[in-house]
Amino acid sequence: MNAGSAGNAVLVHGGFVDGSGWQGVYDLLKQDGYNIAVVQNPTLSLEGDVAATRQVIDAQDGPVVLVGHSYGGAVITEAGTDPNVAALVYIAAFAPDAGESVNTLIADPPPGAPVPPILPPKDGFLFLDREKFHDSFAGDLPAARAAFMADSQVPWGVAALGGSITEPAWRVKPSWYLVATEDRMIPPPAQRVMSERAGSTVVEAAGSHAIYVSQPAAVAALIEQAASTVTAR
Repeated sequence: MNAGSAGNAVLVHGGFVDGSGWQGVYDLLKQDGYNIAVVQNPTLSLEGDVAATRQVIDAQDGPVVLVGHSYGGAVITEAGTDPNVAALVYIAAFAPDAGESVNTLIADPPPGAPVPPILPPKDGFLFLDREKFHDSFAGDLPAARAAFMADSQVPWGVAALGGSITEPAWRVKPSWYLVATEDRMIPPPAQRVMSERAGSTVVEAAGSHAIYVSQPAAVAALIEQAASTVTAR
């Protein structure tokens, strides 16, 4: 860890969005003395996003807490085996096991779960229906903010959803998980199953899938809990 620093955290975004959504979390962690780096995933393939994340991890001075939201959870599950990663933090995120992908995890939704309004692939990319973005992805954000996120969507490559995990980092690294109880993209029961399987320390908060934007204090608190626990060890 850098002298005079609380530690390092690397933040990994999910599909349809970019790293700028982490600004609220970034600001809180910086205020508390953390060194923060935000990954900008190309979201073309899992392999490419893992490479982008490892590049950022390896640029940090000392061990890092690796944080992933949504599809970013799949990225940190694969990239987190990097020796510089001390802990994993999942924020309403996928936590696949070996051989699993986002596609396999969403293939069998729980009965009655909301269906994310993902439009049919176009030229190998996915988008969310702009009209339904607010309700499904960002229900607890102001309408204007959700509209901006809907209109600035990042195309999500179909290949990224099909990328499967080789060695899940949560099997060998301590993990924390924030369940968003009002999530309409990844059903909360699915989040609980994945976090339990990973042996994560779990907290729950009432928030949408965009909880990393709407409740930065809850997210930052969990990251700091993970950082202080691994530092104490």
